[in-house]
Amino acid sequence: MTNASSTQSSFRADQPSSVQPSPDVLSFSRVAMRYGRGQEVLRDINLSLPHSSMSFLTGASGAGKSSLLKLIYMQQRPSRGLITLFDRDTALIKGDLVPHYRRRIGLVLQDFALINHISLFENVALPLRVSGVKHKDYQADVAELLNWVGLGQRMHALPPTLSGGEKQRAAIARAVIAKPDLLLADEPTANVDPEMGARLIKLFGEMNRLGTTILIATHDLNLIPAGHARLHLENGVIHRHKLAATPAMSASLKASAPLSSTFSPTSIAEEK
Repeated sequence: MTNASSTQSSFRADQPSSVQPSPDVLSFSRVAMRYGRGQEVLRDINLSLPHSSMSFLTGASGAGKSSLLKLIYMQQRPSRGLITLFDRDTALIKGDLVPHYRRRIGLVLQDFALINHISLFENVALPLRVSGVKHKDYQADVAELLNWVGLGQRMHALPPTLSGGEKQRAAIARAVIAKPDLLLADEPTANVDPEMGARLIKLFGEMNRLGTTILIATHDLNLIPAGHARLHLENGVIHRHKLAATPAMSASLKASAPLSSTFSPTSIAEEK
């Protein structure tokens, strides 16, 4: 699979780091956030995501999971505290620098954020196009991934004609197609059936095995494989846990089709 990150290597090398190199892709130190003059929705958040880790962010509706992801993606700014992303203080990432850092992040939003006037294929290919990859170099990869998530027959459809579950899978395909350094997913399986949900979690797991750091926000504890970190948000504060495998997750993972059925994980690995 084409790796868009190769087009960014010179940018990374040329940018001076404002902090010492860290084993973590992301860290929060005493971070708080509020909307306008309201109460803090997040307070004194301390967390770190090591390179190539896979973590799950849980919490009740309204606990602040989406707000935390927005802070990481720099859609919102903290009211206090330090956020370090790719060895750089995000307070220093402004203006034209923001898109460069965002291209290293795959993002799955609850509202899908698909562009309605272009086809599903073009939506998924967008991260590669903006990174300068030529159509002939990504055409087969995009088609392969769309087939793998069950959208091969819909690749030329426009987003308004898709169901919620189809839009969800398209948003996930777009987020992973360029093999980002960091993947943020907000309730990525909310609109799909359990079998497809397990299949998508396997895709995330394969991306993680190949080096992508992953943070998944979910309310469904059955999605969390054994041994992975669970970051639980409650009253604006994070509590860290590890969960054992649940029977539902174990059964659905065994029942799901292997990754190699169409979208081969070896094609992801070729240039990672």
